[in-house]
Amino acid sequence: MRLSKEILAALSVVCLTSGIAFASEPTGDVQAYAHPTLFSTQGHSLLTGNTDSVTTGAKVFKPSCAKTITGKENVIIGKEAKKAISDMKGSMDTKRAASFDAKSAILRSELAWQIVTGLGFSQEAANKYTDLADTYWAKSEIDKALAADVMIGYPDNTFKPDQAITKAEVFATFAKLMVVNHDASATPVYNGQEVKYIPNWAIGCTNEVIASGILEALPEQDKIVSAEYLTREQVAYMIAAMKAKFHIDTTKGAEGCATAYIPTSVTIKLSERLSARTSNVGDTFTAKTTESTVVEGVTFPAGSTVKGIVTGVVRPGVKNPGYIEVSFKEIKNDGLKASFPKYATSASVDVKKNPNIVARLLSAPVEFIGRTAGVSGRTVSTVGNVVSNGTEEIVDNLGDAVSDTFCLHPLKGAKSIGSGVIAVGKGTTNIVKTTTTGVFGVCYELVDEVKYIIVPNTTNDSALNPDEVLTIQF
Repeated sequence: MRLSKEILAALSVVCLTSGIAFASEPTGDVQAYAHPTLFSTQGHSLLTGNTDSVTTGAKVFKPSCAKTITGKENVIIGKEAKKAISDMKGSMDTKRAASFDAKSAILRSELAWQIVTGLGFSQEAANKYTDLADTYWAKSEIDKALAADVMIGYPDNTFKPDQAITKAEVFATFAKLMVVNHDASATPVYNGQEVKYIPNWAIGCTNEVIASGILEALPEQDKIVSAEYLTREQVAYMIAAMKAKFHIDTTKGAEGCATAYIPTSVTIKLSERLSARTSNVGDTFTAKTTESTVVEGVTFPAGSTVKGIVTGVVRPGVKNPGYIEVSFKEIKNDGLKASFPKYATSASVDVKKNPNIVARLLSAPVEFIGRTAGVSGRTVSTVGNVVSNGTEEIVDNLGDAVSDTFCLHPLKGAKSIGSGVIAVGKGTTNIVKTTTTGVFGVCYELVDEVKYIIVPNTTNDSALNPDEVLTIQF
């Protein structure tokens, strides 16, 4: 099992003060400023980090004791499924898109689109079906699905692209894609209930889909058992879940292209501190393995070097513990080298440590100077931006007022003057907000650094410290 393609090697680490929780849908944004904004002013916007090769996703929460985190892949599956639904709707003609409902039964053309687009089938061949016009919105995807032998039309040379496809037919299509051990003859049972609307010919493939575990990620679980048709949304979740839980290789065709992963487990001891307070996207780090591990068929002994990179940061705030997201790239030892699997499923912190008092006393003042300079600089530059924009708007309004007046439109001139007065008020308000936020930010940084020195475990929730032992499951 592994995370979906969306996470692309990102392993997020964060700790909550109590218990474990899971993130809402991730944004992939990096909070670039070093303090929480007081008024959400324009000077403290979210910036996207350099994540061309890594899209950050659900967080692995760092508990105060050893505990493996599972199930977070559902966050990524949901995100990918929603994007697929949006993309499919965007591919449709205006009339079809206007009546689109993700909760409605999926059509044959839509299943072809979902599979071909989701799994990346590219081979296309002409078909013989008389009801597929060249202008049909999913013509290319249907041709690719037919070329891959994922779907087939009817004996009367029609494909019936706008006909709803039954749940049994969907299961049969997915079973063709996957390789899963299953009972081919037992009555299909899901969550303790017999699955309805499954004819005899579809019993085996239904059991294979159930055994794969991809149905567990679907919304409206009761309808998986009771309904004759799956919805567009549910099928999108099936595709995303299959990509999350299986290795997809379409180079040899569609049949059996999805196979289960063999998990890789690595236990490492960190060599340096990674903190949501100070780390930045793109920072690299190293760690040492504490046990031997096998990566890409190569056995690496304990003491091998692991390299990683920070892929996402959200700074801690007043009501926000912050988090840091990291990606583990490769492992080396005496000429041996291997890349880690791209997808991680879980992580646990076995030993939680605090930086020693000397390290805290020496680092806190330096960090405070740097972060204060950042806060002050952004505040000043934002005030300057507000002044520049406001001056331009005021002068423009004044110019309009003069022009309108001498063109014998005094009312419009008066309106322009009024707009200029409003611009002055807005600009003044924004300057006050920005300045107040900057002062608040500097004060916050001071309190944060003092807290770090005196009570370091309050900031450990969003940090990985030297000598902490971290176990990652790929």
